[in-house]
Amino acid sequence: MNDIAHNLAQVRDKSQPLPHAAAVLQKKLHCLQSSKTKPAGAIEEAMAAGQVAFGENYVQEGVEKIRYFQEKGATGLKWHFIGPLQSNKSRLVAEHFDWCHTVDRLKIAMRLSEQRPAQMPPLNVLIQINISDEQSKSGIPLTSWTRWRQRSRNCRICSCAV
Repeated sequence: MNDIAHNLAQVRDKSQPLPHAAAVLQKKLHCLQSSKTKPAGAIEEAMAAGQVAFGENYVQEGVEKIRYFQEKGATGLKWHFIGPLQSNKSRLVAEHFDWCHTVDRLKIAMRLSEQRPAQMPPLNVLIQINISDEQSKSGIPLTSWTRWRQRSRNCRICSCAV
C-alpha cells in the first residue's frame, strides 16, 4: 500500500468509531483531500484508494487538474475550491468546480450564480461568516447574515449553505 492509500485508510479508520449519537452524521461524512500543489500522479493514487473529493486553493492550478482528469475520462470526481476567491477568478470557479468553500461577499455569490453554465448542476457554495467580528478574519459579519441571506436568494444557479 502506498503512502497516500495508507494515509487515507488511517483517516477513514479514525472516523469510524464516532459516538453513537453521531451515527447518522457518519453516513454523510465525506473526506475532502487537499490536492493543492500535488501532481496529478498523487491524485491518481488517491483515486485508486477510493478518494473522489479534492480541494484546490489556486484557481488556475485546479482548473488544469480538472481538465486533465476530464480528458482522461475520469468520472465521479468532486472538485472543491478552498482558497480565497477574487472576483476576476469567479468565472473559472463557476465553470469548473462543484463546490466553493470561501464565499465572503454577496458580490462573489452573485457573480458565481451569473457565471455558472445553465447546463451544469448548481454550484454548492459555503458562506464564510466572521462570528468574532475580528477585522483580521474573512467572512460576512454575523449581524449581516439575515440581510445577506435574503439578498442571496436571487442566486439562481447556486446552492448556498453556511
